[in-house]
Amino acid sequence: MCGICGYISKKRITEEQLRIMNDTMYHRGPDDSGVEIYSGADDYVIGFAQRRLSILDLSPLGHQPMHSENGRLSVVYNGEIFNYRELKEELSDYEFKSNCDTEVIIAAYLKWGIDMVDHIHGMFAIAIYDRETSDVYLIRDRIGKKPLFYWFDGENIVFASELKPIMKCPGFKPEIRKQVISRFLLQQYIAAPDTIFTDVYKLEAGSYLKFCAGKITKKKYWDIKEVYKEMSKDPVRSYAEAKEGLKERLKKSVASRMIADVPLGTFLSGGYDSSLITAIAQEHSDRPVKTFCIGFDVPRYNEAEYAKEIAKHLGTDHTELYISEKEMFELVSSIPQYYDEPFADNSEIPSMLVSKLAKQDVTVALSGDGGDEFFCGYNVYDNVRTAQLLDIPGAIVHSLSRIKSGDGTLLDKMPFRVKVVANNRDPETKTQLVSEGYVRASHAFISGNEDMDIPMSAAQYLATDYNVGSNMQPVLYPVESLYGVNNFQIRRMLLDMDTYLPEDILVKMDRASMKYSLEARCPIMDTEVMEYSFRIPHRFKYNRGDKKHILKDIAYDYIPKELLERPKTGFGVPMDEWLRGPLREQLLDYSSTSFLSKQDIFDVNYVSNFINDYVVKGDGGPATGANYSKIAWSFYIFQQWYNFHMI
Repeated sequence: MCGICGYISKKRITEEQLRIMNDTMYHRGPDDSGVEIYSGADDYVIGFAQRRLSILDLSPLGHQPMHSENGRLSVVYNGEIFNYRELKEELSDYEFKSNCDTEVIIAAYLKWGIDMVDHIHGMFAIAIYDRETSDVYLIRDRIGKKPLFYWFDGENIVFASELKPIMKCPGFKPEIRKQVISRFLLQQYIAAPDTIFTDVYKLEAGSYLKFCAGKITKKKYWDIKEVYKEMSKDPVRSYAEAKEGLKERLKKSVASRMIADVPLGTFLSGGYDSSLITAIAQEHSDRPVKTFCIGFDVPRYNEAEYAKEIAKHLGTDHTELYISEKEMFELVSSIPQYYDEPFADNSEIPSMLVSKLAKQDVTVALSGDGGDEFFCGYNVYDNVRTAQLLDIPGAIVHSLSRIKSGDGTLLDKMPFRVKVVANNRDPETKTQLVSEGYVRASHAFISGNEDMDIPMSAAQYLATDYNVGSNMQPVLYPVESLYGVNNFQIRRMLLDMDTYLPEDILVKMDRASMKYSLEARCPIMDTEVMEYSFRIPHRFKYNRGDKKHILKDIAYDYIPKELLERPKTGFGVPMDEWLRGPLREQLLDYSSTSFLSKQDIFDVNYVSNFINDYVVKGDGGPATGANYSKIAWSFYIFQQWYNFHMI
């Protein structure tokens, strides 16, 4: 685990400048660093740098950049290859000098070339310079566990694990990509390949990029929709077989993620996913596994008492820490430093706190991320099932939008929840349930959008990028028909695997854990587990309203049902109370006409009035379509980021 950065450029970037770029990621790798510059073909110069958090082979033999014995390859790499031991046996012709998985990448490339991506399993962001072909490859893992950004100016490329090194690169002039901001206000993250900056991109999950002679080519080597289509052709029809097959793959995945030359533990929230991963880890360990949980003074959010009982049952070495609202609030100011593009999922705060707690005793922590997306765990999956059941009646009710009643239509007089289903007519976005008013509010925030109608459903807007300033042409993102699935739940799960999981959940945990130089590993996102999940019939995951049914059933093999069975709570900071309380003056400053005018991003009058109105009236609640604390929080986070990085 570490941070990497580098460049392939005809512009002069010195070793000292590259070192400065690299050291912006000190928190990702405080144990070691390496900076090297090479002469390439066609007047290009290649710079590779890495900050190392030592996990495997703590000796200097794991230093990066690492080179092949014949001098053909140079590699910098962030992550872990979890099948590296099996690969070492398969690559026995190579004379290994270390017990480091980085060297396995070199051996794999020398044998298979770029097709090595089909052989390595893990979480990774890799840069390889091949002197024989003059190619530089950037490679990201299948589900996007490890981040990889790049800036391409049409001739030169700069890459990094975070945006900070790119921002420090000589010649980089940050220009905000205005067209992503409306979607950020709604979704609270910026989806790949976009970033907040023009000409800077995220390499998509499951992809690699080849840079040669100033040209970029990209390939998707592992695609959610294609893998799902292929694997689902061969379903496991027996529930007993599916359960045993999934259990064995989870056990193998956890075992491979417990390989480390440093102390290891697990996050234990008390929910199904983290409890199951902890139980399997304890089964594989000859001593009590260290487990970590934070508790909250707010009963409806607090699962620490359940985690404590589960830890006692499993016999783990458990540490819990109760956190006050004041301690949570104190972390708000650090968000833009470690989440270096706008990111407004407020559960980043408890994620940072549990990472800080775990780092006191361990360097690696296992988490239960991925269980909800792959096994149908979120409450929204109940909502989309209801939406599918009501789709035909919704179409009938939608016809009321043509019948005038006073200043509006009969549909306008219907309850909010009825209108959401009735207006959900776009076949490409059936599972994205959001109110039209909510979308219009975020849309109206941006300067230049005020005279533009939204010629589509609210949900379709979520999948659209308006190219602000260039004739306002909509650029469509992947739509739901690509998945080829009629079942709303499955379709939404696949959509979440493509977007919400890599761009929100994994970003949140990567930045939160790396803030404290802690490596987070996610066994449920093992390649074999993910692909096997696509062979498991959906009725085994969602059984008569029981979400994650098969995963829960495996958990019950280890933990009594009464310790686990309870409503899903999740966690959210009190955004409305904070924004209208201790953050009120800062929010008002960020939305003042003078501040907004200098930015030249937002519609000055609309935003100023919106925020002032919100501060007075507060949040209307999710059942009203006026739950504007989410937009206000996203706006606050953006302005906080802007104030930190752009001023």
